[in-house]
Amino acid sequence: MSITPFIRVSEEDFHLATESSRLTAGRVDIGAVVTFTGLCRDEGGHLSALELEHYPGMAEEEIGRIAKQAIERWPLLGLTVIHRCGRIRPGENIVLVAAASAHRQAAFDAASFLMDFLKTSAPFWKKEHLNGSDGAWVEAKQSDDAATLRWKR
Repeated sequence: MSITPFIRVSEEDFHLATESSRLTAGRVDIGAVVTFTGLCRDEGGHLSALELEHYPGMAEEEIGRIAKQAIERWPLLGLTVIHRCGRIRPGENIVLVAAASAHRQAAFDAASFLMDFLKTSAPFWKKEHLNGSDGAWVEAKQSDDAATLRWKR
């Protein structure tokens, strides 16, 4: 059975309970839902906001490509990826990945895979606004690139 992932990039916030219910509504074949919610941290009290920019259309397409790889690799029964853009304050949601499967390990692995590749492949650019500054672009981290290597073995 082929599934169609739910993908959304938006300035609008999301609610974990709502998205989890949407993913599992009327389903009795799902035995596990693994969710990951990424939050904006305050960087020791110095961050006033994180600004996320993206190319509309391109970001959704790349997320869809990554989601398709996960669907081909694990026996998923549902998949949701929501990524926010715009200005996000400390404590607010940034990203949600919810993977549903009959068994937990496939859901755990797919969610982890998606997050590793969202961090490195999805076309988002982050600007940190520290103490009300105009902001500085955040450089890519080698540790994020290294995390993707485990999936290429």
